[in-house]
Amino acid sequence: MNTKTKGYILGIIAAAAYGMNPLFALPLYKAGMNPDSVLFFRYLFAIPILGIMIKVRGRNFTIKKRELLLLVIMGLLVALSSLALFLSYNYMDAGIASTLLFVYPIIVALIMSCLYKEKLTTLTVLCILLALGGIGLLYKNGNGTTLNATGVFLVMVSALSYAIYIVGVNKSALKDIATLKVTFYVLLFGMTLFLVRVDFGQSLCWVDTWYLWGNLIALAIFPTAISFLCTTKAVQYIGSTPTAILGALEPLTAVFFGVTVFGEILTPRLSCGIIMIILAVTFIIAGGNITVYMVRFRKLFPKLPIKKRNLPNQEI
Repeated sequence: MNTKTKGYILGIIAAAAYGMNPLFALPLYKAGMNPDSVLFFRYLFAIPILGIMIKVRGRNFTIKKRELLLLVIMGLLVALSSLALFLSYNYMDAGIASTLLFVYPIIVALIMSCLYKEKLTTLTVLCILLALGGIGLLYKNGNGTTLNATGVFLVMVSALSYAIYIVGVNKSALKDIATLKVTFYVLLFGMTLFLVRVDFGQSLCWVDTWYLWGNLIALAIFPTAISFLCTTKAVQYIGSTPTAILGALEPLTAVFFGVTVFGEILTPRLSCGIIMIILAVTFIIAGGNITVYMVRFRKLFPKLPIKKRNLPNQEI
C-alpha cells in the first residue's frame, strides 16, 4: 500500500470516527442522561487522553499569561458549540443536525469577508446559494413534519460558535501554539461550562451499566483521540486540502447511523438537500482561501494542523 492510499484511508477513518457522535450519544439520552452530563464526561475522559498524547510526543504544557484568557474564551466557545449541537439531538434527527452543522465553513468565509475584508469570490457566493437551497430541502423531516425551529436554532448557534472559534484561533496569538496543546486547554476550560451547568456535580446524571460507561468512553476515544491521530497522519501523507474535503464524510456517517441504527427516515428530498450542502462546503474548501483556516481546526474538536510550509514554526 503506497503512502497516498494510506493517507486517504486514514482521512476516511478520521471523518467516520467523528461522525460516530450520535451513535454513542443517543443511547445515553435514551438511558436518561442529559446533554450536560454526557458532555461533561466526554470532556473529562478526553482530557487525560490528549494529555498522554502530548507527553508521548515530547511536548510540554507551558502556556503564556497572554494566552490564558484567549484559551478560556476559545474553550467556552467550543463548549457552547458542543452543547448546542447535543441539545439539538432532542429536537431533530441526528443526521440532519450533523448536516446542518456542516455549514460552519460557509459562516467562516462570511466572517472573514465582513471583518477581515477577504474577497468573497463568485464560487463562494454560488456555494452559499447552493447550501441555502440544500437547507431549504431539509425543512421537513423524513416523516413529513416540519423541522423543529428550536432544533434548527441550536444547530445554527453551534455552527456560529465554532466558526467564531476557528477565526479567533487563527487570528490571535494562539495560531503559533501546537494544535494538540490548544485542544487540551480548550477541552479543559470548556469543561468548566458543563461543571457549572451540572451544579458542580450535584445534578450530574450517572449511568449504571458497563455498556453505557463504554459509550461515554467511546465518545472520548473515537470522535476525539482516534479522529485526531488519523487526521494528523492523513495530512502528512496527502496534504491538508484533501484531508479537509474528506471531512464531508462526517455528516454522511451520522446520517448512516441515524438511518440504520436509530430508524431515522431518509427520503429522496432529504438526500438531495444533504448532498447540496456537502457539495457547497466541499467546493469552498477546495477552491478558496478558507482552506487555510479549516485545515487546522475542524468540527467540535480541532484536529487539522496546518502544513509546515504555511506556518514554519507550527507544531502538531
